[in-house]
Amino acid sequence: MSKAVYQLEPLTCPSCIKKIETTLNKTEGIETAKVMFNSSKVKTAFDETTIDASKIQETIQKLGYPVLNSKVS
Repeated sequence: MSKAVYQLEPLTCPSCIKKIETTLNKTEGIETAKVMFNSSKVKTAFDETTIDASKIQETIQKLGYPVLNSKVS
């Protein structure tokens, strides 16, 4: 299991959190996805044999939330 944190542009509404979390948590290979509203970060745990960090970042960006940077561990 790998982990990644994605720094987004500042989030402005609770519905943004729900949209990102719901989409990511339904994505195959993602174990957990949690959005931290105050810091505008998305923390994920995922199975790297099913999905990679760049695909997760692409999914977030397709939802309309630019990713400023990411850190995979």
